[in-house]
Amino acid sequence: MKNDSQGSEQQGASTPSHLRDGCAAAVRAIALGSCLIATGVQAQTGYPTTSMRIVSPYPPGGGTDIMARAIGQKLTERSGHPVVVENRSGANGTIGAALVAKALPDGHTLLIAAAGHAASPAMYNNLPYDHARDLAPVSLLASGPLVLVVHPSLPARSVKELIALAKARPGEINVGSSGTGSLPHLSAELFGAASGIKFVHVPYKGPGAALIDVLSGQVPVYFMNILGSLPLVKAARLRALGVTSKERSPIAPDLIPIAEAGLKDFDMTNWYGMLTPALTPRDVIGRVQQEVARILNLQDFKERLAAQGMTVVAGTPDHFAEFMASETAKFTRIIKAAGIKEAP
Repeated sequence: MKNDSQGSEQQGASTPSHLRDGCAAAVRAIALGSCLIATGVQAQTGYPTTSMRIVSPYPPGGGTDIMARAIGQKLTERSGHPVVVENRSGANGTIGAALVAKALPDGHTLLIAAAGHAASPAMYNNLPYDHARDLAPVSLLASGPLVLVVHPSLPARSVKELIALAKARPGEINVGSSGTGSLPHLSAELFGAASGIKFVHVPYKGPGAALIDVLSGQVPVYFMNILGSLPLVKAARLRALGVTSKERSPIAPDLIPIAEAGLKDFDMTNWYGMLTPALTPRDVIGRVQQEVARILNLQDFKERLAAQGMTVVAGTPDHFAEFMASETAKFTRIIKAAGIKEAP
C-alpha cells in the first residue's frame, strides 16, 4: 500500500508541465494581488497616524466650538484616532490661529476659523502670523446669516423705517456688538455705509454681554446669531427686520434679506472654515478635505447644522482660498472706511 506522500509525489510528477506552470503563475498572481491590496490599505490608513487636534480660537459653547466638536467626534469615529478640541481664545481668534500656524505641518493640527478670521489682517497691526503665507485653506464648512433685530421700544418695523429713524436722529441710536471688529460690528458698519446713516457703536466682551443690554433696550439695535434670535423674536422680546445674507434662511423663510429691503448689495454671512499649517503636503490636505466633506454631507450632520441656521458648503481648498480672498477684501474695505483699528 502506498502512503499519502508517495501518492502525492507521484501525482505531482504525472501532472503535465503546462498545468504545473499555470498553477504556479496563479499562486504568484494571488500573492502579488494580496501584496498590492495590503499596500493599498496601508497607504489609505497612513493618515492619520496618531491623535489629531482641532483648535477652536473662541471660548467653549459658541458656534466655532460647536462646529469643532461635531467634526472632531465624527473624525474620531471614522479614523479610530482620538481628536482633541482645544479652545485657545483671545484677540478675535488670532491667538488660536497663531498656534496652528506654528504647528507641525503634518495634517494632525487643524483650525476651525470663523468669518472674523478674514478681517484680522486689516484689524491688527502686528499679527503673530502671516494670514496668507502661514495657513493653508482646507475647506469652507458652512455658512448662515445674522439677523438684524431691534428692541420693541424702537419705532421701526422695517429696514426702511430704521434708516429713516436713524437719519432723523443722527448720533442717537446705539448698535451693540460682541467686540470691535466682530461680525456684528462689521455688519453694522456695512449697513451704515450702504444706507448713509451712522450708528453709535457699543462693543461688548462677547455676545452674551451685548444681548443683556439689547434686551433691556439700552442698546436697541443688534446684528444677532439667527439661532439665538428666533426664540426672542417669537416671544416678542425683540423684533426682526431682516437677514444679512442675500438669500432667505431655511429656518426663517419669512425674514426678508436686507438686500431686498432697499440695500441691494448688502451681503454679510457668518461662516466657518478649516485651515492647517501652510507647509502641510497637498495630498494630506486633500485627504483631510475629502474626509471632512464626507462628514459634512452625512444626513444627520446636515440636519444638525440646518437646525442652527447653517448651510453645508464643503468646498475644495482652492474654492475656500478664493472665498477667503474675497471676504478679506470686503472686510478690509469696511474697516478702512470706518476707521477701525485695534492692535493685539
